[in-house]
Amino acid sequence: MRKIKILWTDDEIDLLKPYVIFLQEKGYDILTSSNGYDAVDLVKNNHFDLIFLDENMPGLSGLETLNLIKAEVSTVPVIMITKSEEENIMDAAIGSKIADYLIKPVNPNQILLAIKKNIDTKKLVSKETTSAYQSEFSKISLLINSARTYKDWEEIYRKIVFWELELEKLNEQGMTEILEMQKSEANLGFSKFIRNNYLTWFGKNLQNKPLMSPNVFREKVFPVIDSGGKAMVILIDNLRYDQWRTIYPIVSEYFVTESDELFCSIIPTATQYARNSMFAGLMPKEIQDLNPSLWLNDDEEGAKNMNEEELLLKQIARLGKKYRFRYEKILNSKAGKKLVDNFSDLLNYNFVVVVYNFIDMLSHANTEMEMIRELAGNESAYRALTHTWFQHSHLHDFLKLLSEKNYKVIITTDHGSLRVNNPVKVIGDKKTSVNLRYKMGRNLNYNPKEVFEVKNPFEAHLPKSNVSSKYIFAMQSDFLVYPNNYNYYANYYKSTFQHGGVSLEEMLVPIITMIPKNLS
Repeated sequence: MRKIKILWTDDEIDLLKPYVIFLQEKGYDILTSSNGYDAVDLVKNNHFDLIFLDENMPGLSGLETLNLIKAEVSTVPVIMITKSEEENIMDAAIGSKIADYLIKPVNPNQILLAIKKNIDTKKLVSKETTSAYQSEFSKISLLINSARTYKDWEEIYRKIVFWELELEKLNEQGMTEILEMQKSEANLGFSKFIRNNYLTWFGKNLQNKPLMSPNVFREKVFPVIDSGGKAMVILIDNLRYDQWRTIYPIVSEYFVTESDELFCSIIPTATQYARNSMFAGLMPKEIQDLNPSLWLNDDEEGAKNMNEEELLLKQIARLGKKYRFRYEKILNSKAGKKLVDNFSDLLNYNFVVVVYNFIDMLSHANTEMEMIRELAGNESAYRALTHTWFQHSHLHDFLKLLSEKNYKVIITTDHGSLRVNNPVKVIGDKKTSVNLRYKMGRNLNYNPKEVFEVKNPFEAHLPKSNVSSKYIFAMQSDFLVYPNNYNYYANYYKSTFQHGGVSLEEMLVPIITMIPKNLS
């Protein structure tokens, strides 16, 4: 294993020989110099992992040497050692991007701690995190095997997302693969849970029924306004829980979280069903029954989610509520900028809903555009792309403005998505729906062991376009492919992000309630 190589520059370096020997005995490769000029020459001809630099040297000062070193190698960490605690010297050093500073006299343990903090930290953190997950692995496996309720699966999914994000920081490929296998095991168990329990949630025994799409506004939003507050709902289409955790550090600069919950999206986990259900406060069959002009089946022509505002207004009226309500849908950057520019107009309303479609467009682009496939080729890259978009988005600007106003901000979504890998054969007629994670039709031929089938859609409160129509849902990382040109489509859609089916990522989605920090 290559030794850590350190340069120590001090005009009294001979007096520091005991320190140098101490570090060499600890396994570090130490080079020394007594002036800035020699230090710069050594930097030009060697690769150093860390540099100790005396601030007060004759000739070329420590700060001047620092600037020359940074001009050669901007990334090497430099620790300044100084006799002075004068604030202007420290400001100048920190402004020059030193990694740390020590004040003389120093002792060997201080030097060793500084090395570990600046060089060995990642290795130590990696070892600690890997060890922690190894010990947690068996606990999560036990939870998966013993899970009986929705709350059990929520706990499992939160733990898996936590470790995904922790291991992602370390780039530990081996442990990441183990976690992916455990997540696959969890999705298998969750799929069985949904097959056994989903339809019971619409019966009389509602004891273990989770919060689901139709009740989100009624239970989480309307009470805020009814108690005299103002509610700003930001619905980011197709936002998974791990994506929310990725952008949370940015949001937390401006807001304090009051509640961080997961609700259960109805199936199909597709905008036409899940989001319309949220806005209407009804299951899809009831939307069709009560508002037939506002519902289109899969086999009917036309946009399937163009009536959200009207559906929500009908829900408000049905519950006998009167709000000053505003609805906005952001489909592109121009619309996002316009919303920010006209921010003051929204302040006249005590209930505002803003729908952002970027994540959903990113998910579809991952299927259709080769460049996006490369940029979001795996879960980590998909999260990173989400983070980059949010950091530079008009939504970020919008939230900054909101942080100065007296609104409760509720960030949520309609469903998540899943990276699919395993093609499953299905046969259907021309009127069968085209989604890869679910099919609705009357002449479906499939292996019932490979899907979650709903033979009577009315049991799941889903509409049907024909008396013999049924629904089937892909589970785990499966996707549904017709036998015609099977190999082509199996390869084309493999590793793309899809939604509509049964998985933790698609169904367990975030609803976050926050208040501005200046109001907390």
